[in-house]
Amino acid sequence: MPASGPLYERVASAPPVPGGLPLIVALTGFTDAGGAVSQVIDFFREQLHPAPVVSFVNDVLLDYRARRPVISFQADHLTDYRPPRLELSLAHDALGHPFVLLYGYEPDFAWDSFSETVVGLAEGLQVSSVTWVHAIPMPVPHTRPIGTTVSGTRSELTQAHSVWQPHTQVPATVGHLLEHRFAQANARVCGFVLLVPHYLGDTDYPGAAIAALDSLSVASGLVFDSDALREQNREYVEKVDEQVSGSEELSAMLHTLEERYDAYMAGSNLGQPIIHEGDLPSADEIAAELERFLATRPSGEDEWRGRSFPE
Repeated sequence: MPASGPLYERVASAPPVPGGLPLIVALTGFTDAGGAVSQVIDFFREQLHPAPVVSFVNDVLLDYRARRPVISFQADHLTDYRPPRLELSLAHDALGHPFVLLYGYEPDFAWDSFSETVVGLAEGLQVSSVTWVHAIPMPVPHTRPIGTTVSGTRSELTQAHSVWQPHTQVPATVGHLLEHRFAQANARVCGFVLLVPHYLGDTDYPGAAIAALDSLSVASGLVFDSDALREQNREYVEKVDEQVSGSEELSAMLHTLEERYDAYMAGSNLGQPIIHEGDLPSADEIAAELERFLATRPSGEDEWRGRSFPE
């Protein structure tokens, strides 16, 4: 059972936060295809150096046995203990514009209390808008732009940027609950679901992080310097393309995905879901074929084996 007590602590050295700033939410949780959100969190921490304003209490919100903290061992003694962090911070984009950032792990406990607390903190700061992003695997090709499904109260964004608008039930994340609570509070809120190629879902796909940052920019007007990520993505895609071009079966699979994607985007199959079954390969099938291809490569050319594609 989690400990009881306050959900958060105010940081004594916190900077003053102006009213009327956009709020960005990036929480790792149930699914993070392509490592989109985890890469965005790393980007914020390493590039923007957010200043914590509120620190949420792990003992109340975190299941330590499900997501164990990291501790460092050196020869004969322990040197460092690094628990996960969930913080509300003040950050600045590439042009120096301030914004409020809620980022870190998705709480394991007390979702209702957490959501109520976040909405209350946002109202106290008079945030101008709320934007969150997450990513799911979809049978789409990496040779096409990453599409999004957009939800929330901002119809101009849902109409302009939703390439897929399903009617379905899905396992909820705390991001969904936050969006729902903000909508009930009549806030300007939107959520972007990135539709990431399913065969790259278990990799750290830089293109997914770029798409996440671009979506946040579209909704908030903030500017993020993603040049380093774009260079990483060019190298990543070159490796994937090399692997695909070396296999007739992979090339055929990718061609099928491209045809279905292009037909859907052209509107030739309106009324049908973007997810198709039957002749579309599964993520496991594509990953297995990529592994078979890599197994035929000379030693020294298979640096991605064991980490890039799911078993």
